[in-house]
Amino acid sequence: MSEPTTPTTDHTLALREEFRHHLETFYAQLKLAPPYESVEKAIRSLTTSIHGLPPSERARLTTDVTARWQYFRQAFESSGLSKKHRGIIAGLARNRSSLNLPAEYDVFLSLYLS
Repeated sequence: MSEPTTPTTDHTLALREEFRHHLETFYAQLKLAPPYESVEKAIRSLTTSIHGLPPSERARLTTDVTARWQYFRQAFESSGLSKKHRGIIAGLARNRSSLNLPAEYDVFLSLYLS
């Protein structure tokens, strides 16, 4: 009789929920209504890119903050979120010191300054 194997932990759900939380925080701190359809598109984009990774890479994303934010940025950009509220956010991003956002959100803000 063989030993039961421990199922591989899929971290996709946790990453999706973290990304959703960051998007909610981003728009709340900017005092803007999130473009809900684009937010959902960004979460689907993140999910698709994570599902394409080997399980070991998905697990690594849970501990590698820099890599995780690269995936968040990619999903943010590919979903079109960086085109929504562009003028307003670009203006806010130019005066970064007035925003009450942690530094990691600069990966989103930098998309509005290019």
